[in-house]
This record gives sequence, C-alpha cells and structure tokens, in this order.
Amino acid sequence: MMTAVDIRTMSDSSLAAGSAGPRTVTIDRANETGGYGLGFNGGELLLAIGGCYRNDSSRKAGKRRIPVRNVQDGVRADWSGEPVRARNLSFHVAVEAAARQQDILDLNQHAERAAEIPNSLRFGTQEKRAEFKAIPLR
Repeated sequence: MMTAVDIRTMSDSSLAAGSAGPRTVTIDRANETGGYGLGFNGGELLLAIGGCYRNDSSRKAGKRRIPVRNVQDGVRADWSGEPVRARNLSFHVAVEAAARQQDILDLNQHAERAAEIPNSLRFGTQEKRAEFKAIPLR
C-alpha cells in the first residue's frame, strides 16, 4: 500500500495545507517564529505516532469485541543536535476499556507490533528527496 501526502504553501505565507486524499491539516509556525500560529508545526506532527497507535489498538479491540472507553496518548521529544532532530522521543498511553487488565495489555502489545509510524521510526526507515524543482517567479 502506497501513501501519498501533498503539502502546498499558501501564497506569500507561512501557512500550508497538507492533504491525503480528501483530508487536510493546516501546517504553520508559531507567531514567535514568523507564522500565524494557526496550524501544527513540523515537530507537532509527531502526533501521528499517537494517532497510528490509537487506530491499531482500536481496530484490534473491535475485532476482539472489547469496548474501549478512552485512549489517551502523548508524544514528547527534545529537539537538539546538528542537524536538529528529535531526541529522547517517548510515547505515553493509557487505555480504559471494559476488559480484564491482561486483555488491555494484549491490545497494547498488538499496537506496539502493528503501528506503522512507530515501526518506521524504530526500525530506521530511510527517506530521500525524489525530486526538487526550482521555479523562478516571472
């Protein structure tokens, strides 16, 4: 399965729209760094780690007929180094479900094995720029 995400910057702005099929997310910078503060910055998009985990545990809970009442997760990272990158990346999760504790722990283990974005980070997926176009204004 191939995933394609397009990001387009609004004219003369720090704002951008990221889209995947019919869905969009606003990408921006904080006011202090020249943005409008209207969307997520690149680092905040690490929330995809939590979203991926939640989707996988919810899917498995549905297959096992475990009613999940609440999933809370969070991602934390320190930004440093040259080049700057996320360090000390940690992921926190709490699952509340109408199930035995062991069944909830099993859901967590499934999500740990199945979640694509955490696995991509954990196993070191390489990224490369496939194309770059320089387009002068006329």
